[in-house]
Amino acid sequence: MLKTILITLLIVAISMALLSVKILVKKNGRFPNTHVGGSKAMRERGIGCAQSQDREARHANPRAIAERKDFSEQNDNG
Repeated sequence: MLKTILITLLIVAISMALLSVKILVKKNGRFPNTHVGGSKAMRERGIGCAQSQDREARHANPRAIAERKDFSEQNDNG
């Protein structure tokens, strides 16, 4: 049982080391940006990430014109 756990831990450690070789060896190595917005080809096609589009839609527009009260509310008072 202990032998199996040690072999498993060794395999996981080797796998992690091999997956991080490029990041560790390359100067200023970083994980690749797999986000849809990070892909030049996707941006050229006009394809965006749903999360980014939702965040932009929820962002308050500083140039937006303030809306007036509802017309029916104004007529009820007068």
